[in-house]
Amino acid sequence: MNAILSQIRAELKASVDAKTQASFQRFFKEPVKAYGVKTATVEKIGAKYWKEIAHLPKAEIFTLCEDLYKSDYMEEAFIVSGWAPRLTVQFQPGDLSLFYRWIDVYINNWAKCDGFCNHTMGNFFEKFPELLPELEKWAKTKNRWVKRAAAVSLIVPAKRGKYLENAFRIADILLTDKDDMVQKGYGWLLKEESRLHQKEVFDYVVKNKKVMPRTALRYAIELMPPEMRQEAMKKD
Repeated sequence: MNAILSQIRAELKASVDAKTQASFQRFFKEPVKAYGVKTATVEKIGAKYWKEIAHLPKAEIFTLCEDLYKSDYMEEAFIVSGWAPRLTVQFQPGDLSLFYRWIDVYINNWAKCDGFCNHTMGNFFEKFPELLPELEKWAKTKNRWVKRAAAVSLIVPAKRGKYLENAFRIADILLTDKDDMVQKGYGWLLKEESRLHQKEVFDYVVKNKKVMPRTALRYAIELMPPEMRQEAMKKD
């Protein structure tokens, strides 16, 4: 397994793009560790090495994923985000504690959070919806990325109109959080739910707009018609 990691890292280092390297930091408020490889190139490298490891037991692949996370490089985290959802058919309820630990320990910016949670966690909760209440516990933690994960783990199901009540319960917990990354996370979740539940999300926003941070509110109403957005933004 160490040989695979060495090959991946050698290929990433050989694929550094000067422009990407120079511009990477501007997307983040916190310092990020990155080789400076274009996203499309990272995806190709991840897909190439997936073919070499796909036959391995799930536990061994998860160990490789954790080793990639430990480096803290953005591109290595993105490879995990590409690999983990491919194991969806093998997911078991007990994997949730491992995924939680990865988010809690290794995820330290919005791109790592969203890249992992949108698909891996979205797939997980669609497979095991009985575990959705766990996200409400995540929303009550002190870790800003775990709190964001509580919301963005449901982004993909929300696009299809699923789990509206869970989304509202998560938003209730995060409603007055002062962290803009958390506000944007639950605002984004409400926005995606509004695709198929426009009235319900509009009513929720109007009911809570006196206490809802403007950042979250703007995200939540982004897909609504102008008149609904104006009504939601109106200060009483």
